[in-house]
Amino acid sequence: MNELSAGTLDYGREVMTAILGVDALYRAESGDATGLAVLNMDVSNEFSAEPFPSYTEAAERWTALREKAAGLSEPDRRIYYDQLAHSTLAFIRWRSTGLDFESQLGDFLHVPVAPASDGEMDLLRSGLRALLGPMGYNGDLAHQCASWEDRNRVPPDEVEGVSRELMAEAWDLTNEHVIEIPADRSDGMSVEAVTGVPFNARCNYSIRKVELNVEPTLTLPGLRHLAVHEGYPGHYLQFKLREAWYREGTAPADNLLSVVNTASSSVFEGIADSGLAVLGWDTSDDDRVQSLMTRYRAAIGTGAAWRRHALDWTRDATTDWLRGQALTGGEGWVQNRMAFIEAPSRAALIWSYWCGEPAVAPHWARVTPERRADFVRYLYGRMHSNRTVEMFDS
Repeated sequence: MNELSAGTLDYGREVMTAILGVDALYRAESGDATGLAVLNMDVSNEFSAEPFPSYTEAAERWTALREKAAGLSEPDRRIYYDQLAHSTLAFIRWRSTGLDFESQLGDFLHVPVAPASDGEMDLLRSGLRALLGPMGYNGDLAHQCASWEDRNRVPPDEVEGVSRELMAEAWDLTNEHVIEIPADRSDGMSVEAVTGVPFNARCNYSIRKVELNVEPTLTLPGLRHLAVHEGYPGHYLQFKLREAWYREGTAPADNLLSVVNTASSSVFEGIADSGLAVLGWDTSDDDRVQSLMTRYRAAIGTGAAWRRHALDWTRDATTDWLRGQALTGGEGWVQNRMAFIEAPSRAALIWSYWCGEPAVAPHWARVTPERRADFVRYLYGRMHSNRTVEMFDS
């Protein structure tokens, strides 16, 4: 299943230049320097952007690519590239004629067009209470979480050093439990504490640096999660394997790109969020609290974005709601989530954190030890949507 046909590899080259073409057009007309393709690992400039004079020509090209996807040999590639074309055509519509927020969720990301429900958030809160009570934390849930956070807090001036140690351990565990990383440890990620940014952490792979926002309150279990998510076996490993396998001729050229607002967004985050369980590094009660808190934060992120963009709440009202739901992180976390949600080209992406882990983690849990290497090659060696992850061995 892991071998891709020559026709599919050729198709990947067409997709690569067509994505770069839309990215170039978007950057030019919007002034968004981050772009649609937020990372391009084609450092040798093997590929050039297709020259699209306008979104009309871009849409014609992607309509043709969508039709061509139906003839690919591999069932999962037919589905994935069809969904990618659907996402890109929706992005083109958004830039050309506008697209409401609900349609962005369904057509960019292919996720349910709704925020996390009250029942889902209640279930996560109940799970936190069930853990924190026996751990000795008393009072209501907000007080329990505040006490837990205070006990596990890492001061801002210690974040870089603690994170470097955690990432070194994650590197070793990834080599042991996932795959031998095709690089020397010196190629790994450095860590830099930052402020004034609209994210909790970012894998800046092109310069091999994880940027950690120290304005939110950070805990040791939270930093362990971020080391895995941004580093190993998360985003660094995703990029490193995509790059290495393209160079050996077994992965499509579009693997060299990281593209936002697309069918692959949820799986991209889901692989990273599943990392602690994959490494067997979630064995303590504190780590289990962190795992539930990560899910809960993803849930209330969708709730805030929905209120702001689908229900047209004001920024202040949305911020107040998010502040009232947040159990940890402090005002720094609330403000950086709101900055993320406020960015028009990024707002829908908050759903990728909510929908990603459920799309990936169950498959990690089910794969047998003798099939682990095949699954790693399938999951990391080609781009995926939530639907195509499910197709392993189908």
